[in-house]
Amino acid sequence: MEHILELKDLKTWYRTDSGIAKAVDGVSFSLAQNCIIGIVGESGCGKSVTALSIMRLVPMPPGYFAGGDILWKGRSIVKATEAEMRKIRGNEIAMIFQEPMSSLNPVFTCGDQIMEQILNHRDVSKPEARRQAVELLNMVGIPNPSERIDSYPHEMSGGMRQRVMIAMALSCGPELLIADEPTTALDVTVQAQILELIGKLREERGMSVMLITHDFGVVAELCEEVVVMYASRIAESGTVRHIFENPLHPYTQGLLKSIPRLGAKKERLNVIEGNVPSATRLPDGCRFAGRCPLADDHCRREQPPILEYEPGHRAACWKIT
Repeated sequence: MEHILELKDLKTWYRTDSGIAKAVDGVSFSLAQNCIIGIVGESGCGKSVTALSIMRLVPMPPGYFAGGDILWKGRSIVKATEAEMRKIRGNEIAMIFQEPMSSLNPVFTCGDQIMEQILNHRDVSKPEARRQAVELLNMVGIPNPSERIDSYPHEMSGGMRQRVMIAMALSCGPELLIADEPTTALDVTVQAQILELIGKLREERGMSVMLITHDFGVVAELCEEVVVMYASRIAESGTVRHIFENPLHPYTQGLLKSIPRLGAKKERLNVIEGNVPSATRLPDGCRFAGRCPLADDHCRREQPPILEYEPGHRAACWKIT
């Protein structure tokens, strides 16, 4: 299967007053065409910085690429010029950001913002851009799109704003859609609608999707492959079947045990004690050792390599037998 995106030992670090923050520290994975991959982990694990690195939207300084590479269809994104990135960004790779209210400009109508994207990347007239914008709003399920195109963001609900963000992201027919927590702060019904929409659009357009989330329920519903991140590194990766049926890493096991289940007895949910270590004070050994019930001195002293335990299923843990 052809991979359109490859991350090779990517390191995205930041210079801060507290020292070097290793936000992404040696991350490697690949994404095939027409595939949905889920990037999972707690807040502060490096998921969003990985996405921003792919888009080359990490502010530099204070951020910088400390090593590794990102290959988009065989071309290096790390070494690309800003002019080359402007052609890729929005046109070939598009991103839906976490909070639509802060991502949409409050002083422009939603239609103007979609049209701007089209006019920047396509050689079309303004009336044609408006026609395409109405089509996109209709496609993402906005009612009365020919009227709502002139609405401002504050005149729309959170779910509708998120649909506008999806319409903007799809306006130039990207081959990869990166969705960073696309259902945050939305009610459960709207969450389901947004996820169903992303899955439907992926099938219709044949694009790849990278879904960043902390919700394993979303991953089970939508994704084919999973990357579990912890403290700037990959703890485990594999297919959805691998991760749900045979989780290898204690962190993955802990996350799965903390999911509430319908029909389960009334008992306390599993909690992973402690917090993700700061990116400026990462431990020498296994990043998860301070919270892991299996950790010993070897775990705390030496960082485990990520190894393949069955075809396509990899994990970084000294305790896997």
